[in-house]
Amino acid sequence: MRGWRPATEEALYGPRGFYRRPEGPAGHFRTSVHASPLFAGAVARLLRLVDETLGHPAELAFVDLGAGRGELVGAVLKALPAEVASRARGYAVERAARPAGLDHRIEWLPEPPPGVAGLLFANEWLDNVPVDVVEVDAHGVPRLVLVAPDGTESLGEPVGGADARWLQKWWPLPPPADGSSSADSPPPAEGPSPVGGPSPADSSSSAEGLRAEIGLPRDTAWTSAVAALGRGLAVAVDYGHDAGARPPFGTLTGFREGRETAPVPDGSCDITAHVALDACALPGGRLLSQREALRTLGVSGDRPPLTLAATDPAAYVRALAGAGEAAELTARGGLGDFGWLTQPVGIPDPFPLPDPPPDPLPTQEEPSP
Repeated sequence: MRGWRPATEEALYGPRGFYRRPEGPAGHFRTSVHASPLFAGAVARLLRLVDETLGHPAELAFVDLGAGRGELVGAVLKALPAEVASRARGYAVERAARPAGLDHRIEWLPEPPPGVAGLLFANEWLDNVPVDVVEVDAHGVPRLVLVAPDGTESLGEPVGGADARWLQKWWPLPPPADGSSSADSPPPAEGPSPVGGPSPADSSSSAEGLRAEIGLPRDTAWTSAVAALGRGLAVAVDYGHDAGARPPFGTLTGFREGRETAPVPDGSCDITAHVALDACALPGGRLLSQREALRTLGVSGDRPPLTLAATDPAAYVRALAGAGEAAELTARGGLGDFGWLTQPVGIPDPFPLPDPPPDPLPTQEEPSP
């Protein structure tokens, strides 16, 4: 048995991994990219805002991180006006092989291209960066959860080192008695001591069974992705949670053929866990909901005026269909609750948004019907 992180790495990206299968992710779950072309159109408008902020460079990069089969990057390039499209270059970053028939303008890479100027967009990528899982034992000590190929679990060693420090700062186990977050507190001192552990004031029995996912690999992966961008904007879109509302029993789950299933690390299903986007954020980054982001980029679920039905019935039907798709992309309790983490690199923030408190991050992936 081994921890969930190495088990998931092999199950998703190994020679027989889930993401190497010919049907690709779209064969098993539905993202915003698959829900409506309005999503790619909004991302294309964001790329144009980045282009303006960059001063219209000779080469404008769009980096699709975790590109699946290249659906988003292809649609974004097609949505650009001719003047911008002539300077645009698409990069699809994915471990799977390049699909046949992909637009020749798209370069297929295993890692983000270094030093480019433009927009790096990671749609539902961080949730598939594998993480380890911990669980509090009967003595109140968080221990690494070990897993067999059939999904059977057992508890391993106490968590220590950098993983323990991450948990103490971002997802303390047991949680603070007053319900407050420790995200703004300094990390614990260096050393191998496990996070948590019983004390005279602890109630070990009440904490037993609490779980968390150690998000440190995602923080590192996002920092590395942002560092690859020379100038521009990096955006991570994912479902997740923040320090004020961590789920007490974690979020690790599986998806197969559009349905949620038990996570089994044998390559037969997607294995995913929600993202602590607040922990990933770098200085200058901003968190907002997909609902806020898309509405700012012109995607609204508002119905077209009824007067249009009288003057141009066909246009009204098209507008009504578009409003329905926009409503799905921005819906509360659904895709609209996805979190957007925006990170300017070497430029002012090109996203013209106010700074209200962000909406709560989502608690459930949107499966395909």
